[in-house]
Amino acid sequence: MAQAPRGAQEIDPVLVVIPTYNERENIGPILRRLLEALPKVHALVVDDGSPDGTGDLADEFAKNDERVHVLHRTEKAGLGAAYVAGFRWGLAREYRTIVEMDADGSHAPEDLPRLLDALGDTDLVIGSRYVTGGTTVNWPLSRQLISRGGNLYSRLALGVWKINDITAGFRAYRREVLEKLPLDEIASHGYCFQIDLAYRTLLAGFDVVEVPITFTEREIGQSKMSGSIVREAMLRVGAWGVKRRYAQVKGLFKRR
Repeated sequence: MAQAPRGAQEIDPVLVVIPTYNERENIGPILRRLLEALPKVHALVVDDGSPDGTGDLADEFAKNDERVHVLHRTEKAGLGAAYVAGFRWGLAREYRTIVEMDADGSHAPEDLPRLLDALGDTDLVIGSRYVTGGTTVNWPLSRQLISRGGNLYSRLALGVWKINDITAGFRAYRREVLEKLPLDEIASHGYCFQIDLAYRTLLAGFDVVEVPITFTEREIGQSKMSGSIVREAMLRVGAWGVKRRYAQVKGLFKRR
């Protein structure tokens, strides 16, 4: 069920949620770029107890800039849990739009104005690498194969052909979407979280639009991608796909 179009003025105020774990060298530059590109947005750094002092550095930014906030968590519990904590923090306040963005510079804050512009007429905007105009920079072939393979596998398993980059993590949600989604039920920890939320958003009847972005591989620090994250995505998406097919077949028998 399509939602009615909205005016762009209804997206403000905007909160950008930035999960961190050992991103001390990256968090300063990304916050400065974000606030320069969009001076009116607020940023929430969700730090999972980074031993390198990322959380402490974020606190220093927050002391000097009322647009920066920090949510400290005591353990590294995964990307999904960090985002859900950030969503809840934003929903407890007056933010109309909540954005997901990486701390490592792979998502250019300078692209965010285009995502927010597109949100004026939809419910979820995804910054996509795999639509016309989207691209990746400095990615090794192995990462490209994992990303493209993961997207194809997810779209096949779930029947989600409307989204080209369902694993993408640069997104802008309207408040109403996150209020409706059952955040308590979301158990995905790694990048499977992005597939989970996009799929649930479509099932809930919301509209999704993709905007092309340039995704740049991090220059500092190590990628959080791992074999366990890939396995989680494959197993969970496969299970969701089986459940979807079962529901479809069951529905056919009921109609007979």
